[in-house]
Amino acid sequence: MHKRSIILTCLSIFVAAAMLAGCAGMSAAPAPTQQNFKPPVVTLDSMEVAHAFGYWYFSNKVQPTKGNPDNVGAPLELAFIFNVENPNEYPVKMENLKFTIAFEEFDLNTVSSTETMWIPAGKTNELRVPAMFDTRQTLLTLLLPGAMMLKEKGVTPWDELEKWWTGAPDFSFPVSVKEGSAIFKAGDVVKVVPFEATFP
Repeated sequence: MHKRSIILTCLSIFVAAAMLAGCAGMSAAPAPTQQNFKPPVVTLDSMEVAHAFGYWYFSNKVQPTKGNPDNVGAPLELAFIFNVENPNEYPVKMENLKFTIAFEEFDLNTVSSTETMWIPAGKTNELRVPAMFDTRQTLLTLLLPGAMMLKEKGVTPWDELEKWWTGAPDFSFPVSVKEGSAIFKAGDVVKVVPFEATFP
């Protein structure tokens, strides 16, 4: 028993010494500062058509089967999947992400995500941001801010709506993420990081 006790004691000392040596070799992560902070990178990985209900529009002159007549159109929901990379040696928190969506050259919607997420040191997180459209609101956008561009292209708003709503499931036209910005924090450091992308 005495011999076994000596062996166990020696083994415990060896394990403790190995752990201490390992801890001594590990360097602590630096504290976040303005000097060592590297801006995270936001990239658009892909875009999905989350929900599509065809192309249709009813004016308030059309009597519905149920309910009251109104100017209503087909909804279209897209989902934008971003990769958020943290190149720093310490975790970084993202508090807000915002961007404008354009179908071809037309700015149609601005969406944001206020979901707080921590990105571990040297890692990449994925963020999914939904965006809802409908033909009624998009029509109003085309008739007001987009009127001059429609005239320059020689097309009607109905031409564009039909092309987008029927072509979205096949990604047959470019969708751009514009004027994107994301707010990141680490300790007392706060940075706004811009991003842009086009899909496909």
